[in-house]
Amino acid sequence: MTNAADGGEHAERFTLLRPLLFTIAYEILGSATESDDVLQDSYLRWAAVDLSTVRDTKSYLAQLVTRQALNALRAGARRREEYVGPWLPEPILLDEQDPSTDVVLAESVSMAMLVLLETLSPDERAIFVLREVFGFDYNEISDAVGKPAPTVRQVAHRAREHVQARRKRFDAVDPQRNAELTAQFLATAASGDVETLVTMLAPDATWMADSNGKVSAARRPIVGADRVARAVSGMMRKGGGLGLRVEFVTCNSAPAVLMYLGEELQGVISVEIIDDKITNFYVMRNPEKLAALATARSISRG
Repeated sequence: MTNAADGGEHAERFTLLRPLLFTIAYEILGSATESDDVLQDSYLRWAAVDLSTVRDTKSYLAQLVTRQALNALRAGARRREEYVGPWLPEPILLDEQDPSTDVVLAESVSMAMLVLLETLSPDERAIFVLREVFGFDYNEISDAVGKPAPTVRQVAHRAREHVQARRKRFDAVDPQRNAELTAQFLATAASGDVETLVTMLAPDATWMADSNGKVSAARRPIVGADRVARAVSGMMRKGGGLGLRVEFVTCNSAPAVLMYLGEELQGVISVEIIDDKITNFYVMRNPEKLAALATARSISRG
């Protein structure tokens, strides 16, 4: 039976590693809400563990959270198949830490990477995240996903090749510069200067919106600088007439814009910028997913 002192030590160890454990779950699930549920369930299991049997708390808890996250990912597969329109990860606001100082961490929680991870199978995703982002060895990952270490090595190699073939170059960025570009773009959009907007976009710029059919949003991605420029300009000018208010923040280590009508949050636009050109807009309009923005998150790789 666990005594009060043991219970305190369970909580202390778990709390110390919580930013790491949340980051693992979030990168596997793409959902902050589901990650919170995974951590809650994982803690209940952890609280029943005899600490004298745990040699490496970080490895043990990472494996526990990974197993629970994989279970949640597989359980939610049907819901995603029935989703209306594009499915995007839940955007998260970060606390005072600056993950841009850790390029690997910043990239791993970027919207672009999380969207790309959706193209992997659940096992590939978990193995890629544990190996490439957090640096766990193959034996530790084997215990987490229930596959032999040689199989894990093969899956890791396949997942790494898949990601490298599809991701755009990611460099350390200047957060202030990107925030300025985002603000400049929206101000130009509100003025209706479509020609200038086009010059600020990559030729294959994409606008992707997630609403699950609950509110108005494009059901299919809008692709191409001219089409995106016209769509954003139209949205901003229409929103201006309705009293749309915007607030600039950082979501997932990148510039983002919160959109309000009155005090009600209508959506968040996460912006990806490469070489001073906007390449992607990830637009969250699903009210259920916007709820995750109410809490700032701490993330970590260690």
